[in-house]
Amino acid sequence: MKQIILASSSPRRQEILKNLHLDFCIIPSLYKEKLDNDIFEYKKIENLAYNKALSVLETINYDAIIVAADTVVVLDNKILGKPKNKEHAFEMLNMFSGKEHFVVTSICLIDVLSKRKKISSTTSYVEFNNLTEEMIKDYINNYNPLDKAGAYGIQELPSGFIKNINGSFENIVGLCPKSLNKLLSKLL
Repeated sequence: MKQIILASSSPRRQEILKNLHLDFCIIPSLYKEKLDNDIFEYKKIENLAYNKALSVLETINYDAIIVAADTVVVLDNKILGKPKNKEHAFEMLNMFSGKEHFVVTSICLIDVLSKRKKISSTTSYVEFNNLTEEMIKDYINNYNPLDKAGAYGIQELPSGFIKNINGSFENIVGLCPKSLNKLLSKLL
């Protein structure tokens, strides 16, 4: 079987690959993510995942498959990145209060030797309950919202935050296992 290379240092993505019982190594992508604007389009996120994979592809020349992913949180068709500070995190979480938003993870696989690529995007929907100022502040003070798109990690939200999830939970965490398996089956 080909070597699988995860182009990410995300502990959440590593855990998902471990849970799939995949034998993989980690070579974090050095690609610097940059979007021209915050208007959501699938192609933008797929390009980010592709460029992450490409940056790792340029560093190796042995038989392997590179797995790269990018996850964005979208509200009102605008991409919400990582918050700049705690105040910005508060604003973001407050915007989600009582509303539904969606999370998209694009996965790109590149076969190193053949240069064949496969890309897939998965969308999951998250509806928040009405959040109080106290709930939001408590979350910000007890977790690290600054390193997460949309200022939250779905797997660590306290009870009472989420009203409903429609779609893959793992996709919201950072990578949809079903989508990854489907892409791998096309390249292996």
